[in-house]
Amino acid sequence: MLKRKTAIVTGASRGIGRAIALNLASQGVNIVLNYRNDVEAMQEVIKEIEAKGVRVVAIKGDVSDFKQAENIIKAATESFGSLDILVNNAGITRDGLIMRMKEEDFDNVIAVNLKGAFNCIRHASLVMMKQRSGKIINIASVVGIVGNAGQSNYAASKAGIIGITKSVARELACRGVNVNAVAPGFIETDMTAILSDKIKRVMEEGIPFKRQGKAEEVANVVSFLASDMASYITGQVINVDGGMVM
Repeated sequence: MLKRKTAIVTGASRGIGRAIALNLASQGVNIVLNYRNDVEAMQEVIKEIEAKGVRVVAIKGDVSDFKQAENIIKAATESFGSLDILVNNAGITRDGLIMRMKEEDFDNVIAVNLKGAFNCIRHASLVMMKQRSGKIINIASVVGIVGNAGQSNYAASKAGIIGITKSVARELACRGVNVNAVAPGFIETDMTAILSDKIKRVMEEGIPFKRQGKAEEVANVVSFLASDMASYITGQVINVDGGMVM
């Protein structure tokens, strides 16, 4: 169903982005990996994807830069001739209470998480509209729905992702392009690995399933939304959070 299609996954060197890229590759999707800094981690992902028998291209670039985002989309279409799936996963955190948050920490999070998604959608939508087909999946967060103390910048960026998802879905539906968002909850990644065991236990107590989610569980939902099985789904936000937010 997804075999021989082409997908771009931004922020694909680790965590949820890596899991998404590997999941799509296992279904026969050719992968364009975007990364910004971590060359060593990206090389490992490339090897894992190549072992699945699909084509893979890695493109270094900062999605928060309009021109670099354009170059990422251009390189993908030149390499594979089409662009079927865009997964906007690239994201950063710069946590802090609002009374102490530096302006640059707010600006940087918005630039990467929100403007980065806009930049990629802006350029990819031209390709997909011409094809009259495509799937755009934006990685939001439950924090963008309910907020979180110490993460006003991150919450704002992810709430923005939800807003842009719904707006662009309305714009592109007439051209056969589906646009949806996935909102992960408390997922095992490098970002959560730095938390103390005490904080993890407290977080898990607030989740009906009493555990952290796996990056692969997020990737499964992304792959579903990228497939023809989700052809009549657009403008939606699907939480992958173990019931954390209902």
